[in-house]
Amino acid sequence: MRYLPHTPDDRAAMLSAIGAGSIDELFVDVPSQALLPENLDLPMHMGEMAVESQLSAMAGRNLSAGTAASFLGAGAYRHHVPAAVDHLIQRSEFLTAYTPYQPEVSQGTLHYLFEFQTQVAMLTGMDVANASMYDGASACGEAVMMAQRVTKRNKVILCGGLHPHYRDATETVTQFMSLEIDARPPCPPGNRDQVADMAGLIADDTAAIVVQNPDIFGRLHDLRPLADAAHDKGALLIAVVTEAVSLGAVTSPGEMGADIVVGEGQSIGNALNFGGPYLGLFATRQKYVRQMPGRLCGETVDETGRRGYVLTLSTREQHIRREKATSNICTNSGLCSLAFCIHLSLLGETGLRQLAQINHGRAVQLADRLADVDGVEVLNDSFFNEFTVRLPRAAADVVAELVGRNVLAGVPLSRLYPDDPYMANLLLVATTETNTDADVAALVDGLSDILAGVPA
Repeated sequence: MRYLPHTPDDRAAMLSAIGAGSIDELFVDVPSQALLPENLDLPMHMGEMAVESQLSAMAGRNLSAGTAASFLGAGAYRHHVPAAVDHLIQRSEFLTAYTPYQPEVSQGTLHYLFEFQTQVAMLTGMDVANASMYDGASACGEAVMMAQRVTKRNKVILCGGLHPHYRDATETVTQFMSLEIDARPPCPPGNRDQVADMAGLIADDTAAIVVQNPDIFGRLHDLRPLADAAHDKGALLIAVVTEAVSLGAVTSPGEMGADIVVGEGQSIGNALNFGGPYLGLFATRQKYVRQMPGRLCGETVDETGRRGYVLTLSTREQHIRREKATSNICTNSGLCSLAFCIHLSLLGETGLRQLAQINHGRAVQLADRLADVDGVEVLNDSFFNEFTVRLPRAAADVVAELVGRNVLAGVPLSRLYPDDPYMANLLLVATTETNTDADVAALVDGLSDILAGVPA
């Protein structure tokens, strides 16, 4: 935020204008037990230059993925975003700070949202997609609530390969609903594929089963048997995709029988930025469109026959009667979906397939190199650009040592599953087109030295 210092005279003038004798009077309605007895142990006010200097020094302590060999993933992936994306999202016919309340006036915004919906529907193999949601995790929760509306059932099964953040978000948004969430325990590679056992859990009261592909451990699944089992019981299959680039190589969830597909679109057009903003993808079958949350843009013609775009469906409770609303979702990630749309348009189908092939090829190369390191075991028998390895000691400790060698080695699964001792030595490693041969060598050599006890 901007630096806006106020002098004592400024504050006195503002207090006088609102009829308050002191700043303390502004908080008279706050219960005394909720007030802090003394100031927090934080620095007092400083001049603008001093603030900038201190913040710069703090920022200088960061080790960014742009200056290190980074193999981080687990739902957030570093991909190259062409400079054209940043340039084009700032064009006046597209850029908007918020979803317009008179949508047909904003033809540029509706146009790109229509194209975005088309792209997401094609990627996921579904009939229709909405104009985006906040992020993949909240989209997953919305999909579960949609399944309840469609099936009129109250039990949902979350497969153990679902990202734990998606599981937590789903449990949070459904906690005050009459929904029973059966979250299955995690099942990392090296154990029996849990997805193969999920069909036996589907009962006559099951609304949906939620499965991620590739899953949190990087493992790929054939969803068709699970889709058939769900449909035999009248349940829906919800497929989750956290790495959108994988859809350039992996059979789409729609082709494998999914009824609802949700995911995270950050990988396309949106750079990593300290945890956000992200982009929720949501697609479904045509027959369920009336139960889909969010907004849907459509194409039409005006009275002179010229092509135009309209807001065809809006399920937000602010726009329609509350009892008819399917969701209280309040907006869409407009700017992020615009970046996604532009980047994917620049790539085209051929470019996306090539990008996916590069990602998978890099991952195969890295897995082969890591498998040759003494003490490292690659657990996956299938993966796209991310896989799990077992180390001979705690993965978190090894990762911390590799940071000192300017390598961000991956995500220790103990961070995602802190209460599961089995995860202590497991490391989730991701690689993309941004990783060079030098990055791979830095990880492999650094890991070899650390496990062999060679000092940095």
